[in-house]
Amino acid sequence: MTEERITEVEGPEGKTHTTTTIVTDGGEPRSRGGASWVVLLVVLVAVVAAIFLFSNMGGAEVAKDNAIAEAADSVGTAAGQIGDAAQQAGDAVENAAGGE
Repeated sequence: MTEERITEVEGPEGKTHTTTTIVTDGGEPRSRGGASWVVLLVVLVAVVAAIFLFSNMGGAEVAKDNAIAEAADSVGTAAGQIGDAAQQAGDAVENAAGGE
């Protein structure tokens, strides 16, 4: 329930001041205009975006580590092939020198 109270006060010079007071009993629910829902939605979107970004960063780190491991494996394989070729060349030189 809402009640309006009007108070008039007359000053010593004869001037009148009017004050209006509105009193409510608090029985009516107040409307928040949906602002709390908007804030909640923005926070939820921010949390989902953060989770998505951090999960993708972890995947990128794993992909980088896998690429480095594959590159190291390729270098090791190439070094092994160079070693085999050097061994074969050494054997060929030895056979050629010993066969004379």
